[in-house]
Amino acid sequence: MSVDQNNHVNSETQDAPLLPTINKVDAGAPLQWLKLGWQDMRATHFYGLFYGVVFVFMGWAITWVYATRWQLTMGLLGGFFLMGPFICTGLYELSRQYEKEGKANLFKSMVCWCRNIPAIAFFAIVLTFAMIVWARVSLVIFALFSNTIFPSLQGLLGEVFALSNPIFLLAWLGIGFVFASIIFAISVISVPLMLDRNSDIFIAMICSARALLINPRAMYLWALAVLVIIGASLLLGFLPLIVTAPLVGHATWHAYRALVT
Repeated sequence: MSVDQNNHVNSETQDAPLLPTINKVDAGAPLQWLKLGWQDMRATHFYGLFYGVVFVFMGWAITWVYATRWQLTMGLLGGFFLMGPFICTGLYELSRQYEKEGKANLFKSMVCWCRNIPAIAFFAIVLTFAMIVWARVSLVIFALFSNTIFPSLQGLLGEVFALSNPIFLLAWLGIGFVFASIIFAISVISVPLMLDRNSDIFIAMICSARALLINPRAMYLWALAVLVIIGASLLLGFLPLIVTAPLVGHATWHAYRALVT
């Protein structure tokens, strides 16, 4: 290779952006992502329902353990947060396969995380640690502001929804909003980016946070949509997750594709 060619390659390397470009999207973009997510569900022969069933059984397992072996609940929740990114990766992969190949393979989607397992596994650990921290912070808030006995799940929910203790409610919701915003910021498109571009965890989290910074209205609408869809599914006994979990997963892929170039 000539000197000029070497200089050209070095120039291209130096000029290459360290981070992917984050696009500006319309505030109503999340509605389009959900529409495209539904289209992907149909186009991939509803393979995503398999992952929805997995989420349902995980939810039932947590409920059963809390009712009968409550001491193990925190460990099971930790397992849920550890496994969640791997399960969602399968949904992203189905959409990725259909976009790039025009077809989807369920078995390949189940092992796609192997392409970048160090980053995805580390990210799962980060989410689990965040869950543990929030659980402890919730207990501290409960202890400081609650008027009831030592917190249980029922006691915590009672304090939240009874509206009889506004100081506790404001503290819990305010700190919870800040905490949830941080987690949402670093995670909203992290796993699709790690899967699609083999990015490391730090680049993925930085890009995800930039997506929220550049598109706050659209991203908070997306967070609200996910909260309503998944929250309603949990309140209705987990069964709706069979459909709603893959819908959100496929839609998240389209969120990533719209936000990152």
